[in-house]
Amino acid sequence: MRVAIVINTSWNIWNFRRNLVRALQAAGHEVLAIAPPDAYSARLETELGCRYVPIAMENKGTNPAKDALLTKRFYDIYRRERPDVVLQYTIKPNIYGTIAAKLAGVPSVNNVSGLGTVFIVKNLVSKVALGLYRFAFQFPKRVFFQNDDDRQLFLQHNLVRQEITDLLPGSGIDVDKYRPDPAAPVRHEPFVFLMIARVLYEKGVEEYFEAARQVRAQVPGTRFQLLGGIDESGGVGVKRAVFEEWLQAGNIEYLGTSDDVPAHIRQANCVVLPSYREGTPKTLLEAAAMGKPLVTTDVPGCRETVLDGHNGYLCQVRSADDLGAKMLQVLRLPDAELRRMGEASRQLAEQKFDERIVLQKYLQIVDKVGLRRQGSRQTA
Repeated sequence: MRVAIVINTSWNIWNFRRNLVRALQAAGHEVLAIAPPDAYSARLETELGCRYVPIAMENKGTNPAKDALLTKRFYDIYRRERPDVVLQYTIKPNIYGTIAAKLAGVPSVNNVSGLGTVFIVKNLVSKVALGLYRFAFQFPKRVFFQNDDDRQLFLQHNLVRQEITDLLPGSGIDVDKYRPDPAAPVRHEPFVFLMIARVLYEKGVEEYFEAARQVRAQVPGTRFQLLGGIDESGGVGVKRAVFEEWLQAGNIEYLGTSDDVPAHIRQANCVVLPSYREGTPKTLLEAAAMGKPLVTTDVPGCRETVLDGHNGYLCQVRSADDLGAKMLQVLRLPDAELRRMGEASRQLAEQKFDERIVLQKYLQIVDKVGLRRQGSRQTA
């Protein structure tokens, strides 16, 4: 069968769906990668063996004229490429790609991997987005959610029928690839905290800076690192000038971006994500699989990765004070307890977030939907 994976960036396919591509290919399927062009597009063909199909797509904002054109672009691609099933991720493919797939007669399977600002910020744009979800989500054969809070929110707003929904443990984690380093020390001197996220307010970046200041006031020399790109688009990112002003205080080491995130996790003692809401954050799954204690917010998506007091601590959302207090708790743990907490993270990753669970569900739905599609073609 021909399976299309549709996301808002080629980078996203490369970083988060690479093993899904390989699993589909191993099952005998041809995989199309449909996404806007970026530095990773060529690698999807040369290193993964996909056929890459570019599409122009603006990831931010809602403009009716532009979105109508985007729907037409999706429709033209689906009619031309004739996939047996499309697997869609991120907001615009989930909405406009689904409408286009319905018009083109192609079955779609959607993945709600996080709600972004739609459910965090209440404004006209979010109301429009909810209406678009309600219309588009009449048509998918299956809608996967990465946590039950998000699924319940969609059901409460009557955005989707319960019988087509299912849960996934995020995008899962390759527990064979991401493993603890037996040679790594339990505690670095000085202690190292690491946050991995784009520089967006909704990721809790501002709270992280303030909490770092508070912790360093009590335990001077503690290191706080931030790994992730600056994103000023859409009005949700921290402006570069503001961010550089924050950095001047000297409490945070900004690492920029990296193609080798595990190398940075390996050098940290604890991984932190004070986000306002997530699907299930891949970075926390990677850190858990590598045996790191976690500190994250008690919000949908994040709370699934931490058993409070067992493999890390949950803190209050939008509270730098509580974030700082929880990081101090980790910092002050005896080495034996710090080691036990890291081992508990690894155990949770193996039992709950192994990506084989995700891959198996996708292979099953592709077979079910795609075979039905092929059967209808043959009888047409």
